[in-house]
Amino acid sequence: MLTTKKKQNVIKKVQLHDTDTGSSPAQIAILSARIDELSGHLKKHKKDNHSRRGLIKMVADRRSHLKYLEKNDKARYDQMIKLIKA
Repeated sequence: MLTTKKKQNVIKKVQLHDTDTGSSPAQIAILSARIDELSGHLKKHKKDNHSRRGLIKMVADRRSHLKYLEKNDKARYDQMIKLIKA
């Protein structure tokens, strides 16, 4: 589970302004952190199909945000791809 402190640290890396929590880069960063944590959980608990479904939904949601960002702001999209792969 992503705690509030972890979430704030993730948002600080990509925020556009001080009160930014809902922009596409912020949402992508939050989803990426949640995906990383959940995939670690699923490595231990292979039969947890309810969590696996949630993971698949989060990956699809992140893909949608990335597609939107690629269409509207290519430079920020490239920055987010580097951040995700790091």
